[in-house]
Amino acid sequence: MSVVRDGAGHEHPRVPLATIAREWLRIGIVGFGGPPAHISLLRRLCVERRGWISPQQFEDAIAATNLLPGPASTQLAIYSAWRLRGRTGALLGGVCFIAPGLALILGLAALFLGSPPDWIRGAGLGAGAAVAAVAVHAGLQLLGPLLRRTSSSALPRLALYALAGGAAAATIGPWLVLVLLGCGLIEVVWRRLRLPGLPALNPALVVAAATTTGGLGALAWVALKVGALSYGGGFVIVPLMQADAVHRYHWMTGSEFLNAVALGQVTPGPVLHTVAVVGYAAAGVGGGLLAALIAFAPSFSFVLLGADRFDRLLVNVGVRSFLDGAGPAALGAILGSAIPLGLAIDHAWQVGVLAGAAVLLFAGRIGVLFTLLAAGVAGTVAALAGAPL
Repeated sequence: MSVVRDGAGHEHPRVPLATIAREWLRIGIVGFGGPPAHISLLRRLCVERRGWISPQQFEDAIAATNLLPGPASTQLAIYSAWRLRGRTGALLGGVCFIAPGLALILGLAALFLGSPPDWIRGAGLGAGAAVAAVAVHAGLQLLGPLLRRTSSSALPRLALYALAGGAAAATIGPWLVLVLLGCGLIEVVWRRLRLPGLPALNPALVVAAATTTGGLGALAWVALKVGALSYGGGFVIVPLMQADAVHRYHWMTGSEFLNAVALGQVTPGPVLHTVAVVGYAAAGVGGGLLAALIAFAPSFSFVLLGADRFDRLLVNVGVRSFLDGAGPAALGAILGSAIPLGLAIDHAWQVGVLAGAAVLLFAGRIGVLFTLLAAGVAGTVAALAGAPL
């Protein structure tokens, strides 16, 4: 196999595009379990089985994509393909990674948001009831790593960022993005005052004003927020979408939004696919595809336009300072999102399902996928037993 040099100056095998399409499609199909599963599958393929990327290069890629807003594992999949065949490989690999889960979640959206039989509605209500527990679980999983890399002197400041994010997620969901950006910028300013030599943060994005009416413009803005301005893990997109989708534009009910979040958790690929369900509720299949296109576009743009500068990103103190502020705020937002998610529950029997899901996740240490499936089964049983839907 011939060897080529990528935009970063590294030599690597010239991998056929057909191989990239086949392997990234396979990962997109079997990639249940969120970012940890995606990273494991990509490492096994690119580092261990094929030797296309060195272990150090792969770890550096993980670190760089974690410094970017948006779905880090999707960006890692796009970047890994870029290392092998440049921009063409990145586009092909990214699309193949995203497409299977997107097709599946749009099909499920049509089923659950249409007029399904009662047992399917029950499954959706059961799985949706468990989502608040999943949100708390996702936030607590991020808490340990954050505490380990935070100095004791910085803990009070980062705790305030987390409280601000949690309060914003629970109360002003659509404007949470301003709190995330504000916490990041405050941390940059704080460190510049403490360390005058710190380089200024060079903003990569200019945020347009949000539309004030519903329709495709509003849908595009919601998708852009979750794709370009979310930090700290997939679940932070939930408070960014819920208030807009349910209360502001009335694209879906609270129960339907819970279904959307649950579908994003039980389908393969990135959790960001949830935005496609919101798009489907707003404007059918076309709306789902549009929302997905806009939400994933920043991830492609970051890699296509800046992958050869990822090495510099890793040592940019300004970027790290911003993420040290926005990251804790995002963690707080994930935990805070459990409040509006819990309040979206409509029926008393769903509270029992939520309690059972919490027991499975925290006491039984059962995974998210199995917990949501069990909650869906409980909902089906409740529906067949005549529980209100």
